[in-house]
Amino acid sequence: MIIDLRSDTVTKPCPQMLDAMMQARVGDDVFGEDPTVKQLEQRIATMFGKEKALFFPSGTMANQTAIKLHTIPGEQVICDKFAHIYNYESGGASFNSGVSCKLIDGNKGMFTAKQVLESINPPDYWYAKTSLVEIENTTNKGGGACWDFNEILKIRKVCINHELGFHLDGARIWNAIVAKNETTKQYGGVFDTISVCLSKGLGCPVGSVLIGDGIIMKNAIRIRKIFGGNMRQAGYLAAAALYALDNNIERLAEDHKKAKEIGETLAKLSIIRTIEPIETNIIIFELNTDINEIGFVKKLANKNIHIIGMGGRKLRMVTHMDYDNEMHERLLQVLKETKFD
Repeated sequence: MIIDLRSDTVTKPCPQMLDAMMQARVGDDVFGEDPTVKQLEQRIATMFGKEKALFFPSGTMANQTAIKLHTIPGEQVICDKFAHIYNYESGGASFNSGVSCKLIDGNKGMFTAKQVLESINPPDYWYAKTSLVEIENTTNKGGGACWDFNEILKIRKVCINHELGFHLDGARIWNAIVAKNETTKQYGGVFDTISVCLSKGLGCPVGSVLIGDGIIMKNAIRIRKIFGGNMRQAGYLAAAALYALDNNIERLAEDHKKAKEIGETLAKLSIIRTIEPIETNIIIFELNTDINEIGFVKKLANKNIHIIGMGGRKLRMVTHMDYDNEMHERLLQVLKETKFD
């Protein structure tokens, strides 16, 4: 038994998803002729109450396209210091769009409307023009934390008052919606653009979708082409997403439950210094100073349990749909019985 908790991106399509993919009606999407891609885009646009959606091969490309749509070179994006667009997209904001990031020192990857207001540059020409606010929900480096929707609404007001775009990196928005009992329409009514990932919690092999209103999304397909993201018979991948939307959203609560149970077990170990509050499917914990991070990861790997070290004795586990009950019981047993000191 191999237990892989490095990320929720390690999942593989179930037989039913594979069957849906094999049965897909496809065409050349570059010519706008793939019916399954069109069905997926229309469905997700409707779910969020937006006019337009566009299928992408990755969440990074969807986010980078959104930044490009909202900005011109020399402008500035406000985001958290832990934001994925700043930390994990290979400097794409500067490389692709020629923009800089004004980093907010938030709390677990989240910040307040007041902090946004304080981060907007003055209008003088020697400052970079602030043009976009970006948030991430759930927050990856924040341990899967969920935003307070009321604070999102307050930030939206700041964006309106200062004519700023508002983008949501919704790589794990499905987890947030399930955990907080929210709706897709709530988010669609607040953000100008939203990227949603299909290959994390929903278990698809590939894909993200960028959603937005008609005007802002007008050039999205051109930017996707520039970034090399146009696909041909992409309906096979879109079919996996349609299956996931029907079958894999509500079950995210199971991942959240398992994550909390892992946290409870870790909390009883003397070698653990701290555990970040667990809201969804990400567990981030810190080892005591006398415990070697590399050694801890290696001991688990020797038992066919794979997790990620984040540096500074912090480690991460992520539950997902391929992490079943038998694996869960095995992990809890190993954590309780293994001597890590």
